[in-house]
Amino acid sequence: MARMVMCRKLGRELPGMTFKPFPNELGQRVFDQISQEAWKMWLEHFKMIMNEYRLSPADPRTTQILYGQCEQFFFGPGADAPPEFKPQ
Repeated sequence: MARMVMCRKLGRELPGMTFKPFPNELGQRVFDQISQEAWKMWLEHFKMIMNEYRLSPADPRTTQILYGQCEQFFFGPGADAPPEFKPQ
């Protein structure tokens, strides 16, 4: 049986994450309060951020940018798309 959480992003009880995504307090909050469904939404947003901002996984600043975006996406007013982003 899947672990259920009251998803902070989607506002309903859904199956929770099966792993803690980050080794920090944000990762624990995501594990405790975010559903697998909302995590899939984040992964799409994550790919868009990486591509539009041309972030490098090797750059240590990238991690901080992504943590900030993740915090806003799940626990803030929502993360905005980069200004130049044009959905296809």
